[in-house]
Amino acid sequence: MSIGHLSLDAQALYGQMLKDLRERLSPTAHLVGITSGGAWLAERLHADLGRTAAMGVVSSSMHRDDFAQRGMADSAATKLPFSVDGAVIWLIDDVLFTGRTIRAVVNELFDYGRPAAVHLAVLVDRGGRELPVQADYAAARLSLPGNQSLRLTRDAQHQFAFSVEG
Repeated sequence: MSIGHLSLDAQALYGQMLKDLRERLSPTAHLVGITSGGAWLAERLHADLGRTAAMGVVSSSMHRDDFAQRGMADSAATKLPFSVDGAVIWLIDDVLFTGRTIRAVVNELFDYGRPAAVHLAVLVDRGGRELPVQADYAAARLSLPGNQSLRLTRDAQHQFAFSVEG
């Protein structure tokens, strides 16, 4: 995908994320994907890294500050098949924008226990923060107008691409 003169290759960014996280993750750290794009990334990272520590999926739906408008959306339920208490967790997401989803996800995690540490890795950090949230790792950083959204897509062969809406 090309944004203006910028080319954004989701597959290449995923390859960079895979390489970089291979060096950063401890053997006991748990990958937790944020539905839906982050969950897709976490599932693929888990497999490609040959991880043995259980991975999970977390939804922001129940802790969104716009829940009254959005409802449950099309988000999958949270599934954390490990004890959150004392765990080192790497939240995986596709695009970091305002920080509101991350705030909601951290609240959801703490409903399950108290982790030892929570790190955030994203494929793209597009700036525009409304909350003081920072990714520990971003494969790419870019700026888009506030009225546009960047969405990760996945085809039947589990290949990633980006689309811009708005």
